[in-house]
Amino acid sequence: MAKAMREQFPVKIDADTIAASATAAVKARGPAPVHLWNPPHCGDLDMRIARDGTWFYEGSPINRPAMVKMFSNILRKDGDNYVLVTPVEKVGITVEDAPFITEDFEVTGEGDTQVLTFETHVGDFTAAGPDNPIRVDIDPDTDEPAPYVTVRANLEARITRKAFYRLVELGIHQDVNGQSLFGVMSSGVFFPFLPSAELG
Repeated sequence: MAKAMREQFPVKIDADTIAASATAAVKARGPAPVHLWNPPHCGDLDMRIARDGTWFYEGSPINRPAMVKMFSNILRKDGDNYVLVTPVEKVGITVEDAPFITEDFEVTGEGDTQVLTFETHVGDFTAAGPDNPIRVDIDPDTDEPAPYVTVRANLEARITRKAFYRLVELGIHQDVNGQSLFGVMSSGVFFPFLPSAELG
């Protein structure tokens, strides 16, 4: 009878359950092939990524870098929603801004051959280019720029102010459809920040 009762109630999904499933499924280092997995949605987890990149579970910060790295490797964006995905379950989490933060980048080459490679706070590397664009949102109230770079599959990293100032130092002016824009080159692509005329 006890066995039958256990079978009637699903296992409670929590951070440990997701971690165990992810560890069993992901043998190689790096992001998991979450685009290949289509498990059932098991609800939302009380997990949040704050604007500064800190991960929280049930209101407390996750202080183990290896655990944060593991969760980041199974993160996916479905439409406007962020989910942690394993082959057997999918749970929603909250992301306040972007799931990743990048505080620095490396520059190789120059001119049209220049490549900007960003490192995120969880140790991912991404070279800005056609598949990983840089975009800059301008706050309409404060005129403050909010720069981002795509890390993988619609997951973005917010570029910190310090790194953005370095990008600005590399900036060039380029005509796009008859308008002069200010931005940067990476992997043969020009990423505009704002019209040249708006530079103070």
